[in-house]
Amino acid sequence: MNKISNTKEKTCAFYVSDYHFEMISLPYIENKLRADKKVFILTENSLQNTIKTLIEHINLSDKKKENILNLDWNNNDEEKYKNIKENIKNGEDVVIFVKGKTKYIEEANKNIEKINDKNKNIKIIDCYNIDEIAHNMQEIENNYAKILNTSGEKILEK
Repeated sequence: MNKISNTKEKTCAFYVSDYHFEMISLPYIENKLRADKKVFILTENSLQNTIKTLIEHINLSDKKKENILNLDWNNNDEEKYKNIKENIKNGEDVVIFVKGKTKYIEEANKNIEKINDKNKNIKIIDCYNIDEIAHNMQEIENNYAKILNTSGEKILEK
């Protein structure tokens, strides 16, 4: 968990499966793409197959589906870090989903903070697997101002 962050906003999300993560994140991603934000998915495991399956079954225009599928849903973080750094350098607003086990999320956040260089144009959404953190869920929530769930982004009551 990253209590101190140089980024503008930190949000958390909790999922039970890859499909559940995608169902939670897709409306938010589509909204951010429509607003011309750069979206990155840092994931411990590849989501390429599950996102293709899910996209086939949702009601979106072909163009919106294409935009979502054009995001890199694989687990090739080094390439993504380079792209994130370039987008930050160019002053783009960046949204980064970090999905995986707690150790992966912590490491990814450290790497993002290194390349962020104290700019404030990044939003990070740390996505935790409920099976791994169920007993620490409240503790994790306490480190974030917002939570993303199927009904959208909500401010966490402290």
